[in-house]
Amino acid sequence: MTTESFVVGDQFHPRPDSSVPMHVQIEQWLGGEIVAGHLTPGDRLPPERQLAASLQVSRMTLRQALAALERRELLVRTGGRNGGTFVAQPKVECDLTGLTGFTEQLRRSNLEPGARVLKAERRPATGVVASALNIDEGAGVYEIIRVRLANLRPLALECSYFPAALCPDLLSRPLTGSLYALLTSVYGQEPARAFEALSPVIATEVEAAALEIAVGQPLMMIERTAYAQSGLALEYARDLFRGDRTKITVWSGGEAPVAGF
Repeated sequence: MTTESFVVGDQFHPRPDSSVPMHVQIEQWLGGEIVAGHLTPGDRLPPERQLAASLQVSRMTLRQALAALERRELLVRTGGRNGGTFVAQPKVECDLTGLTGFTEQLRRSNLEPGARVLKAERRPATGVVASALNIDEGAGVYEIIRVRLANLRPLALECSYFPAALCPDLLSRPLTGSLYALLTSVYGQEPARAFEALSPVIATEVEAAALEIAVGQPLMMIERTAYAQSGLALEYARDLFRGDRTKITVWSGGEAPVAGF
């Protein structure tokens, strides 16, 4: 939608005698336009002065409405020369309840999964990695670092370690798809459960470059150890998810129903 068509006055019908404050009326109207698809992700709203004049409200009233929509993650406001108010991209839901792989979760969300491999090499296990995988320090592990993509856009930076003794030729396999599928189909080691810990962090220069974001932007780190049904540790990983593109969810009382994706 262009800014010209967006500011047509008869699109918004204020109710001056209503008990609903004007800024809430604007929030409800504009939110409805976004939910209905009349405004799409990436659309830029007119400048505040122009939009307030079109709606015949003060800029303070308009800012209250825009702030509420930003809190609801329907709008995003940026500064700088090319800044403004934009319709937000919907966040990708990452459900931690079960052990559904990243690839499958994106497919359930009708997004095209992908990966860009930054590093794949054999190395000695550090103390932290060895402890997580229950192997000797210095034992061989495969370190695989990938940028995970959703519709070709960076979503997460994934750093995984696998015991080399369990999958001796892993690095010769295709590494841009589901590594869990490889563990299951090629090596007979299906991940069945995992321990995951979440921590908010901010992007370093290297992480920001990989994820195509600004240094210091919020990330959610998920530290995970995945196990086979037997209790054998299969993977230790540290994943960094973009806070502006993902929403982490957990279902209590069991796994999320498939219809929820």
